[in-house]
Amino acid sequence: MSDSSTAEGEGVNRAFAAQSDAETSSTDSAFMALALAEARQAEAHDDVPVGAVVVRNGEVIASRRNERELSGDPTAHAEVLALRDAAMAVGSWHLVDCTLYVTLEPCLMCGGAAVNSRIERLVYGAADMAGGACLSLYNVCDDPRLNHRIELTVGVEAEAAGALLKNFFATRRS
Repeated sequence: MSDSSTAEGEGVNRAFAAQSDAETSSTDSAFMALALAEARQAEAHDDVPVGAVVVRNGEVIASRRNERELSGDPTAHAEVLALRDAAMAVGSWHLVDCTLYVTLEPCLMCGGAAVNSRIERLVYGAADMAGGACLSLYNVCDDPRLNHRIELTVGVEAEAAGALLKNFFATRRS
């Protein structure tokens, strides 16, 4: 996304600028709708409703939802599971020509997995002010100290993704 001489703070501004300069494309919205459908399915097994879809050359090659409660695996976040499935579909962990769509800003583990998979682009819906690692708390996707950077598009279907999460937690608290 940027050259290694860029200061840390500039990466955040550039990512937000990329979002505000370009309207959300209908393609991004369509793929995010698939991620939202995955997120809704996570609720069936009491998992936090987060969904992820990996797209390559305009085709979905992997889609998953959170499965931590279902599997008892603390790493079973939608993003990690989708990246694993995508690597199997492609036959390589190098997902250089792929885009990851996820309903919630990835945490540090998932953001790190995205960087390590070498995905080209990350599109997410709702920001996660409590644990987001792509802009909110950290900026792992555009950290000049790392060997790969990811193009970000943020806020795609953010209201729908945020409402799904808000309703999930409101139900749990009542």
